[in-house]
Amino acid sequence: MQNRVRELRTAAGLTQQQLAEQVRVSSRTIISLEKGQYNPSLLLAYRIAVLFGVTVEELYCLEENLRLEEEKYENLS
Repeated sequence: MQNRVRELRTAAGLTQQQLAEQVRVSSRTIISLEKGQYNPSLLLAYRIAVLFGVTVEELYCLEENLRLEEEKYENLS
């Protein structure tokens, strides 16, 4: 799932380790989030969104991800 974690983190001038500490996870979790290899719990997504002053929907590009999912489904038909 696409997200804006890296974009928002770098704009805030935070390292992956600093972000991890602020949202109480490992830096490995942040790395996996940024690579799109891990989908966080709702609580973690909320913590990150609050930290950056965005909604969870904005953080995880939910409209775009929904569109991509729908396109993938249509291509299977």
